Amino acid sequence: MVGLSQVAELTEGMTDPEHSSEPAFDISDEYRPEPAAPVRPPAWYDGSVRIGIHTSIAGDIVESLEIARKLGCNALQIFSWSPRMWPRAGSIRIPEADAARFRERRGQLGLGPLVIHDNYLINLASPEPVLRVRSIQAFRDELVRAVALGADFLVAHPGAGRGGTIEQAIQETVRGLRQAARGIKLDGLRILIENTSGMGTSLGSRLEEIAAILEAAPELPLGACLDTAHMFEAGYDIRSEAGLERTLEIIERTVGLRRVFVLHVNDSKTPLGSRVDRHAHIGKGKIGLEAFRRILNHPLLASSGSYGLHGRAFILETPIDAPGDDRRNVRTLWKLVGRSAQQAPRAEDGFSMLRAGKTGSRRRPASRNPTAKRLRSSRAKKSKPKRRGPREHRER
Repeated sequence: MVGLSQVAELTEGMTDPEHSSEPAFDISDEYRPEPAAPVRPPAWYDGSVRIGIHTSIAGDIVESLEIARKLGCNALQIFSWSPRMWPRAGSIRIPEADAARFRERRGQLGLGPLVIHDNYLINLASPEPVLRVRSIQAFRDELVRAVALGADFLVAHPGAGRGGTIEQAIQETVRGLRQAARGIKLDGLRILIENTSGMGTSLGSRLEEIAAILEAAPELPLGACLDTAHMFEAGYDIRSEAGLERTLEIIERTVGLRRVFVLHVNDSKTPLGSRVDRHAHIGKGKIGLEAFRRILNHPLLASSGSYGLHGRAFILETPIDAPGDDRRNVRTLWKLVGRSAQQAPRAEDGFSMLRAGKTGSRRRPASRNPTAKRLRSSRAKKSKPKRRGPREHRER
């Protein structure tokens, strides 16, 4: 049996910090969570030139990645849903298996950034209650699909006020963005507001309007996507060297060049200040080849160098009037930035989103009238419609 004197002897070292084998408790030793690991930039964010084109998601969405690769791109833009149809109930989500295949294949191909363009029917600035609610829900669906696909940017048109003031339209657009994004973890996705040509009552033809939207919602990950054709058609003379410099000064003063993450590179079929949105092949429109050479290589716009923004993407939305137009426009951009065919991603010889021998107009949504459907089917046997790239949209 252990006596009291022995117990005191055994416990003496436990109470005397100088003789204890255990370190004394210190409040600074209290558990603290490990700091979050710094977010690493994506693999494509390396300062290299990023050139892409809007590709089709028809059939299998993963095929859009293969199209970009075959056209010689290292970036791409897609729709995540039909751009001219409201989503049907229950069809707004992309199955996780398909999204996982898409993310995996994109990683294998090293394509980036991935840009998604939202539905043309969405109008967050609308004063009409029904259209507004539908637009907010549709844009929320766009955000959900973009996150599922691992997209880097979601491009959105600012909308049209339809009779209201510019200030009211801006307020409604910002309110719609907030409502659509509420409760969604965006996981690095950034929403880009695109400038417009100024058709009708559309918002965003003036860079000050784009800047006002960005400034009004600092809590949202926002940025800008600037379309060269829209800018020219809205009255910004980017065609001349002096005009480009003046425009860049305006961009910096309003939107801020560091918030321009994507450039839609399109020539214009209509003249300066026409306010009519019609895209043309690079060098075949009113802007011209030399102007695009200056734009793509300007130190404030290039994706490399001390002034450019690493990862900025140049995305084509040019028409596809004949097989190979898409591939030729991509090759033209690579040549303008000074990359030879050997340096640029290798395109597949003869590949095009528009197959040879296809004629006719752009496909329209299928009619629910069975008689009309049979008539269309009969005509299709004689001449199937050709596939085009993204069509010029009418701004509301």
